[in-house]
Amino acid sequence: MDRPVPPRPPEPRLRRRDRHGRGMRGPIAPPQVPLSVTRAEAFVDLVYDSRDRLERRWPQLSQVDFLVLEVPGFGPDDGPEATEDAETVPLGRMLPAAGGYRDRIVIYRRPVEIRTKGRDERAMLVHEVVVEQVAELLGLAPESVDPRYGQE
Repeated sequence: MDRPVPPRPPEPRLRRRDRHGRGMRGPIAPPQVPLSVTRAEAFVDLVYDSRDRLERRWPQLSQVDFLVLEVPGFGPDDGPEATEDAETVPLGRMLPAAGGYRDRIVIYRRPVEIRTKGRDERAMLVHEVVVEQVAELLGLAPESVDPRYGQE
């Protein structure tokens, strides 16, 4: 005598939110739209845009590492000379090649963001800081690194 096979329990139903038959909800904006870019990513883009702009005029900058740190003193820039001037918070810093590292230019995101109100003002300040650090690295005046320095 064959025993009856008990019925299978129903598989758990996937819950979908499809109110009023409009289709599945998706992300607010696709990844290529600026809404999905974080403030930190947008800041890094500003630094790299400035680097690229200067690299066309100064090809030796391709041998320089550009870094973005949140605040000064936590990372590759925390040497003894990092705390020389406790009066002001630096916006950027040039680190000469040492210990197997290439020349590095560090831009500090939070101090720059605090001093600016909008994206255009932030882009201008980032570029000025990058120009100043490149000028220090090359031993030149900022005006000779970028003729538009201070005019924008």
